[in-house]
Amino acid sequence: MIDPTIPPLDVVAAQKAKARQKNLTKPPESLGWLEEISIQLAGMKADPLPDVKRKAVIIMAADHGVALEGVSAFPVEVTSQMVMNFLRGGAAVNVLARQAGAGVTIVDIGVVADFDPSLPGLLHYKVSRGTRNMAKGPAMTRREAEKAIAVGMDVLAQVAEKGLDLVATGDMGIGNTTPSSAIVAVITGLPVADVTGRGTGLNDDGLAHKIDIIEQAIALNKPNPKDALDVLCKVGGLEIAGLAGVMIAAASRRIPVVVDGFISTAAAMIAVGLVPDVKNYLFSAHNSVEIGHRAMLQYLGLNPLLDLNLRLGEGTGAVLAFHLIEAASRILREMATFAEAGVSDQ
Repeated sequence: MIDPTIPPLDVVAAQKAKARQKNLTKPPESLGWLEEISIQLAGMKADPLPDVKRKAVIIMAADHGVALEGVSAFPVEVTSQMVMNFLRGGAAVNVLARQAGAGVTIVDIGVVADFDPSLPGLLHYKVSRGTRNMAKGPAMTRREAEKAIAVGMDVLAQVAEKGLDLVATGDMGIGNTTPSSAIVAVITGLPVADVTGRGTGLNDDGLAHKIDIIEQAIALNKPNPKDALDVLCKVGGLEIAGLAGVMIAAASRRIPVVVDGFISTAAAMIAVGLVPDVKNYLFSAHNSVEIGHRAMLQYLGLNPLLDLNLRLGEGTGAVLAFHLIEAASRILREMATFAEAGVSDQ
């Protein structure tokens, strides 16, 4: 089902970008990571002077059956309430997207509540009303997981048709740090306690209970760590599946993906597990407060661009990282070379 062609990075474009960086009016490598980002962009976009003006964040919203086990400090109703907040433009991600000049696309891929079909601004792609309780059995069927991935791919295609240079991933789903912790524990083989955090603010007893539930779910469902789709079905989430689809479809179109925090990086682990070359098109936006995020980034070999103690989700960290990535692009494209500026490079 999932077999897109991911183009290789364009080595020639990257080499041209690197050569231009060496000739810009500055000491070599004096702009650090900004230089490296611009070279990566050139290879991703097959353009020695890459432009990333057209930006968007895609937010997948879904509920989780495992939330019934009390693994979150917030009730499940908050998922649908926050979707409405996104649509009104009142959430943190909306504010940051406006600042970055980025579009916001909100997708109901699995919220328990039903929304008015005529509600403007919401894409209705509900695969099911949340996942099943993974502490009692598999979170979803293989068909549901594949459908959710396909939704993400389709949404990315729709957004890309309007023009897209850079996409960020965002999530909304009460309880979704639980499946994300399960995913990283299964795929890396690390103990659940080492990759499970407090999510929305659990106390010590709540955290211990959350760890127990994840261990129970893994022991019961026995997901295969070598089979990303099996992991997704057994202990994943619909928004995680949808975001994996977004990443796969973006990579197939040479559109760089700015991966947000813990939930989005769980989706990246699934996407790379399904289609390994997707990794070449990923930027990690930030280092989340969630302890499992470090293990995810190490596994994927990604270096986060920011470290601001963020743990909100929604795509907030990824949208903040837009500014750095666009700065890197502009430096490469707009800064004068020594020859253009009449400045001696000796």
